[in-house]
Amino acid sequence: MDKWFETFFEEKDMPFKTFEIEHHGTIHLIDSDFVIKLIKTCSEEEKKAIQEMLIRIDFRNGDVNDYLHHLAVGYVKTHF
Repeated sequence: MDKWFETFFEEKDMPFKTFEIEHHGTIHLIDSDFVIKLIKTCSEEEKKAIQEMLIRIDFRNGDVNDYLHHLAVGYVKTHF
């Protein structure tokens, strides 16, 4: 499934973004590339759910970076 993510993000050719996330009074800067690398470390079940959401977003011509921001917020809230 990692190959699917690599292909998806390569084909999207999305602009690099840095997400600024405030949590407990601290600002965390998380790059979109870091979030994509984190996706590859998820369990197969989580990867499947992320894949399904990316497909839905892409089908509706949504902003994939909005979803990556959402994932970055979740990462910050569970790790800091």
